[in-house]
Amino acid sequence: MLMSFQDTAKLIESGKTLHIAGTEDLLKKLPKGKWIGGSTEYFMAKEGGKVSNELLFVTEFPYEASIKTYSAIEIENVAADAYDNGFSIVIIPFDSAVHKEYAQNAAGFKDMFMKNIVGWISGVNLGVPGQTPITACGSCVSAFNDKAVVLHLNVPNDKMVGVNIINIFAQDESSPVITFNEEGFSVTKCFVDGKEMVFADYLAQNKIDTKLPLVGDYAGNGVNISFKSIENGVVNFYAPVFNFIEYRMAKNIGNYEKEFNSRLAGFKDTKAAFSCNCILNFLYGELEGKHIDTFAGPITFGEIAYQLVNQTLVYVTVD
Repeated sequence: MLMSFQDTAKLIESGKTLHIAGTEDLLKKLPKGKWIGGSTEYFMAKEGGKVSNELLFVTEFPYEASIKTYSAIEIENVAADAYDNGFSIVIIPFDSAVHKEYAQNAAGFKDMFMKNIVGWISGVNLGVPGQTPITACGSCVSAFNDKAVVLHLNVPNDKMVGVNIINIFAQDESSPVITFNEEGFSVTKCFVDGKEMVFADYLAQNKIDTKLPLVGDYAGNGVNISFKSIENGVVNFYAPVFNFIEYRMAKNIGNYEKEFNSRLAGFKDTKAAFSCNCILNFLYGELEGKHIDTFAGPITFGEIAYQLVNQTLVYVTVD
């Protein structure tokens, strides 16, 4: 829930195990304790979407926990370090080396799909220049722009953990298949139904709405790749594309708030232990002040459900 700095500090000092999202300034002032944090000023609260540099979004956990930090070299161990029956919340600074390493190589990390790994990419207020995305470790009283912080949670054996996503986008079957020989967060060329093209030219010539993501077919599951920018003929993304995946543009959607709530209609009784949603959904859907049922949490610059995803709501259940 959204809380004041003073109330958050009291929770920390009482010994609670916490996940915290808020501004760099507030995170750096919090006392030592059993918590991890990441920078954002965007939140989905019970009362609706909110932007605040005065409040923190705080999630409390009643489980045994360990806190670790990981550099770009160490992040490959994140799943191997996780508890066998539990889940790990990973927070990574946007556009850092560890962000790129995780995004491009997480699928090959040891035990990645044997453990429950979720989390998000920390960011900044897009309207305030000069900020740097950070993560924070309460147990070591440190903030980082180059390390992931992870809260490994150990859930009792009589409980079952579920990692879930809600993606309001799907491939537009009328869109041609788009593939890439290049891999990564930036590309110049692509293949459109097998024909090589400059991707920026294809987008311009076909008046593609880049508020809609590319949707990759991952063994029948749709994974979004969101557009960041187009500069000097180079198309930049918020997540990497891969050369073994077939992509199509997403189907157009109408009202974001209506679409989210329509998808969430069957989740009224869901009790999420953790959830996060994407900054692009927040901005493009104009969700500030609008209510999204059931799920509350930080608005993020990328979401983690094992791998990095975009324009997706991620949540965890413990049943």
